[in-house]
Amino acid sequence: MAWVKARGTDDGDKRFVACYRDPEGRQRSAGTFSSRRAAERAANREEAKVREGAWHDRSRGQVTFAEYVETVWLPSKQVETSTLAAYRSYLDKHFIPTFGRRPMGKILPSEVQRWVTTASENGLSAASVRKYHTMLGSVFERALVDRVVTFNPCVHTELPKVVKKKTRTLTPEEYVAIVASLPSQHRLLVETAINTGLRWGELIALKPRHLDLIRRTLTVEETVVEVSIKNSPTGARMLTKPYPKDNEARTMALPADLVGQLADSITTRRLGPDDLLFATRDGTPISRNTFRTRIWLPSVKASGVDFDVRVHDLRHAHASWLLAGGSDLKSVMDRMGHAQITTTQKYLHALPNADQKNLDALNRTRSRHD
Repeated sequence: MAWVKARGTDDGDKRFVACYRDPEGRQRSAGTFSSRRAAERAANREEAKVREGAWHDRSRGQVTFAEYVETVWLPSKQVETSTLAAYRSYLDKHFIPTFGRRPMGKILPSEVQRWVTTASENGLSAASVRKYHTMLGSVFERALVDRVVTFNPCVHTELPKVVKKKTRTLTPEEYVAIVASLPSQHRLLVETAINTGLRWGELIALKPRHLDLIRRTLTVEETVVEVSIKNSPTGARMLTKPYPKDNEARTMALPADLVGQLADSITTRRLGPDDLLFATRDGTPISRNTFRTRIWLPSVKASGVDFDVRVHDLRHAHASWLLAGGSDLKSVMDRMGHAQITTTQKYLHALPNADQKNLDALNRTRSRHD
């Protein structure tokens, strides 16, 4: 129950302190007033907030942004090691320098908007600005649940518009040109990528025990993630996870010629069941960036292909070629390890001649009625 304490001043006047108890039973003051009635109103207002669950301890908002994310937000995240490392990188590069020393309860929407505007003006892409802003919003969403803040300053931020660029799918002819330009020792890795559509981490995690040479199948059950040593929980740059990105192992059929090449490679290199199929000279996983800069990009340039082909585009090409060749969406979804069929649908009509096929179909239909 709220109450009022009267106290005398040095000049003989009386002042009235509005008192109430917080949710933990501690005595709190709602202020000092010149009249008892004003003090009673203030005390009753705060008591009502406590009763309704709307009371907020402003002292909680004094924790700094840096301290809160380090001691509360990051430890609460149930995410992959690579995702956690990415969060730490985003924080260190973008948010700790801006908000690190600021009390959580004093960070305003205008400050978040200023960060977005400045980041955009400094050349950060609209997609990256939105991604980082989403992460920042989740920090304050957690703080809202913890009653550290009373509102999320990210809620009404004006974000830059993401203009989707038309993507180009690698054609079989372009693929052949790139493979011909690759150093011979790396061609089997790329042939495996185009024939399976594996993600990079799944590709470099492959071992002989994942292959069934009799049934000509491959089981994807591990993946390698690459993180910065600074943010690695083990101090290692390459970490192996006993499950792929979609958290579920999958088995796929392989072309006979690829199976033969893989079998020859295993025999020639005398690989054991748990050795890596594709590895550095030391037998360690191949770094994506090292392969990209030293092997892939020079080969793409030498091939004469006239657009910037990424290694990941081999995965896109695999799905697009399957669909263009008549495979059904569900089987392609399962083969690719997509969690949602809408992801697989993006690869429909992705090849350059897809629209011409539409025109041909239109003309065939019209000709029947002429």
